Amino acid sequence: MTDYKSEVRDSVIHNLEAKVAKGSYGQYLKRLTLRKVRGFVDREVSFDFPVTALVGSNGGGKTTVLGAAALAYASVLPGRFFAKSGKYDASMLDWSIEYELIEKRLSTRLPVARTASFKKSKWSRKAVEREVLVFGVERTLPATERAKPKKARSTKFTAVKGARLPAEVTEYAARILGKPIEGFLQLDVDPSGRVTMFSGVTRKGELYSEFHFGAGEASAIRIVAEVEAAGDGALILIEEIENGLHPIATRRMVEYLIGVARRKSCQVVFTTHSNDALAPLPSSAIWAAYGGNVLQGKLDVKALRTITGQINAQLAIFVEDAFAEIMVTTALRIHGGVEMDAIKVHGMGGAQPAMDVNAQHAQDPTATFPSVCLLDGDQAHQADPARGILVLPGTTYPEAHVFERVLERLDELAAKLTVSLLLPTNQRDRVARVVRDRALSNIDRHVIWEQIGEDLDFTSAHTVTSAFLATWAQAYPTEVNKMVEDLGDRIPRREA
Repeated sequence: MTDYKSEVRDSVIHNLEAKVAKGSYGQYLKRLTLRKVRGFVDREVSFDFPVTALVGSNGGGKTTVLGAAALAYASVLPGRFFAKSGKYDASMLDWSIEYELIEKRLSTRLPVARTASFKKSKWSRKAVEREVLVFGVERTLPATERAKPKKARSTKFTAVKGARLPAEVTEYAARILGKPIEGFLQLDVDPSGRVTMFSGVTRKGELYSEFHFGAGEASAIRIVAEVEAAGDGALILIEEIENGLHPIATRRMVEYLIGVARRKSCQVVFTTHSNDALAPLPSSAIWAAYGGNVLQGKLDVKALRTITGQINAQLAIFVEDAFAEIMVTTALRIHGGVEMDAIKVHGMGGAQPAMDVNAQHAQDPTATFPSVCLLDGDQAHQADPARGILVLPGTTYPEAHVFERVLERLDELAAKLTVSLLLPTNQRDRVARVVRDRALSNIDRHVIWEQIGEDLDFTSAHTVTSAFLATWAQAYPTEVNKMVEDLGDRIPRREA
């Protein structure tokens, strides 16, 4: 579990999800179905949030999905993502992609259906008009390695025109990069204005060209400048959004794009290998592509490596969220005798994604180790041991179960909880008072760890979470043992 907290309010996320569900857009790509494209056959991707992340290993197919999204629109040439090289690409024959689009200009009611197919050595499509911005991986090449700014590599170069970056570009780019960029200019290298570069200014007021920018710096400024210049409702496609960016800048870039979706009704689709890019997004915004399959949910990069067999493991356990992930790990450690390094536990962002990925893993003939799914207690009606679907202790979600169980025996457990919180033992009564006060005032047990941490001199939520889980696991060995016993022979054991 991470203490990272997105600056995007939950209400913004919920409102954007609701806007998509209601179809309140003039133009929007609702869904695409890969009938036959590269390794995909009859695979459907829905865009349930206006900023969608495509995660996957190299060659897993995330760029195929990105390119398929672009192909719905006339402004993107098919060769941009699906070039054909003579007889060497004969497999492209009969490729087909189906679309559901919101196009209020064409139809005010039902989604508009479109198809793109590769027939007789060329693409056939009835594409619609929409402004589409594509930011490929080449954007992060240093200016010295790009062909377009070549004319500017001269001691005699003078830009055709130079203009200060608009105030909104300066503001948003500075926030992403974590540095001021006042005084930066956008330079037209040629009279057409199609080739541009940037210049910056040092703290001493000295100018320097993009040839001396960091690759990520130039890329971030270029994305913001072009996005802010785009019209409302544009589709923005970005390959490997994290390229050249610090992890914090990557998160800020995604948060910025969520803001763009809110302000300008734009739609964004990006590919990534970075968990930082996924952090600000809801589960509905994330799709994993791997081995001809697609899966919606908060499937992080580590979980994807487990699913695709890129790690050494003897058991994979899929749970609903980060709290359940720590709960299972804590219980296995305290139970003892378990080969922890051979078990990978992954939070999937919900019950359905956890069940889906467990089912897909079970059906994978190349899988070298088993998997199980451990759902929250309130999902007990979905338990099916024969399919590897089990439940965690309790009859409600695990945060509430763990908190209530510790609260039941707080007088007895307060000293142990205090030590686990890394506080002096003389703070025992204070800890007990804070826990009881929060038990009365809290209305959502999912956030109670942050609240208790604030009351205890801003102890981190992760520390509070770990302390309660360790205290629960040691105080209720029967619950821990039952959970481990349910896993049965799948559990790898340490040699005696």
